[in-house]
Amino acid sequence: MFAFLPNPVNTLLNVKLSETENGKHVSILDLPGDILIVPQATLGGRVKGRNMQYHSNSGKEEGLELYSQFVNLCEKELAANSKCAEAGVVVEHGTFGNRQVLKLDTNGPYTHLIEF
Repeated sequence: MFAFLPNPVNTLLNVKLSETENGKHVSILDLPGDILIVPQATLGGRVKGRNMQYHSNSGKEEGLELYSQFVNLCEKELAANSKCAEAGVVVEHGTFGNRQVLKLDTNGPYTHLIEF
């Protein structure tokens, strides 16, 4: 249903954002590293005046399907990567549609916006 998903998954797993001890930038697949996927209630809000409006968001069923396929593709890509499979890398993910809280106390990771 979401034929565009392989490109974002490939980009996210291969972009060199993590830094090794010697300062070299590597990807999640290069580390290898576990992945935590935290679903968001919405990323589609728009500012109108001083308020946020969410009229153009997708429906819950479509959002759940997109999220499920995204998680599945990430899991398949990690399983297909020999370095990740050998290291026992896992994809942990929240439940779509449930209110979740994520609290980090770290000097990284940093937030990056990648638009597709």
